[in-house]
Amino acid sequence: MGELLGQGNPLEQFVLLAKNAKGAAAVENVKQALEAPGVFVFGELLDMTNVQDLSGTESTAPFYHLLQLFAFGSYKDYTSKEAGSMPPLSVGMQRKLRMLSVVTLAETEKLIPYNTLQSELDLKSVREVEDLIIEGISCGIMNGKLDQKRERFEVDFVIGRDIRQGDFGGIVSVLSSWCDTCDTVLNTIETQVEKLNDDKSAKIKHKAEFDATITDLKARIKNLPPGGEEDPDSRMDAERMDRREKKGKGKSRMGNNKGFWPK
Repeated sequence: MGELLGQGNPLEQFVLLAKNAKGAAAVENVKQALEAPGVFVFGELLDMTNVQDLSGTESTAPFYHLLQLFAFGSYKDYTSKEAGSMPPLSVGMQRKLRMLSVVTLAETEKLIPYNTLQSELDLKSVREVEDLIIEGISCGIMNGKLDQKRERFEVDFVIGRDIRQGDFGGIVSVLSSWCDTCDTVLNTIETQVEKLNDDKSAKIKHKAEFDATITDLKARIKNLPPGGEEDPDSRMDAERMDRREKKGKGKSRMGNNKGFWPK
């Protein structure tokens, strides 16, 4: 069975076995799934009829509840009074449940102090915390940085865990709110696009009118006679010169007439 781990979905082999395994065989299948290093989600196994039937028998119910705990809960849930009737955990199960607990913490907190991890995971030293996170990173269920100076785990990525049936309502509500927000943003963008298009049309119209005015002025200038319109100052200078010439001619005639008078 161990040779199948890592091929495709690592949970698939346990789901297939659960189709025919009942009673003690189903319990053993659940225990092996909880022990398997590459299995970190259990929803499909929980959905199997033979596994659900374990909850109906006093001797097998604790293993069904333990499977639920690995799917949805944390190590602190296991050590609580409510979990006192659950089967004991092997070393491998303990480490897996603790790593899954880190995943749950990281869903709401991206900077997790070491003292928080020690408390939540019931670990005695910082070294144990760091070793556990390093193992989780190696397994691919989380990624981040161990900040030894600030004594915290800086989370970059964690896998998604199984979802309880009762949590779907809240998820749908969050997604609906997100969709409403997206619609509002989309409407705002469409309004801005319409405004920009209107501004663009107005600018195009203004440019067309300006170009038409320039074209008309160019045509008028082209049709002017050579030399263009007469300058008023030049016209006044010409009139003054004309008057002077006429005045000079008059004096000249008067001087000539004077010589013809009798002495």
